[in-house]
Amino acid sequence: MTELIKTIVKPLVDHPESVSVETSENDRTITYRLFVHKDDMGKVIGKQGRVAKAIRTVTFAGVGSQQQKRTVIEIVDQ
Repeated sequence: MTELIKTIVKPLVDHPESVSVETSENDRTITYRLFVHKDDMGKVIGKQGRVAKAIRTVTFAGVGSQQQKRTVIEIVDQ
């Protein structure tokens, strides 16, 4: 799933080399921390959060629904 997130985000940003994803998991939640360059935060979030919401939807459809877990995407600048 981390590769899928990177594949979605890298074409959107000006600094694709700065994109990285960390994963942590517990009993009920899978958390993906998406690290992007400070200048690319707005592009990843999108207008009214539409891009971020789309990324969250894809991760839930891919992993969360299969494992009955909640997925969380945290977008963090480097």
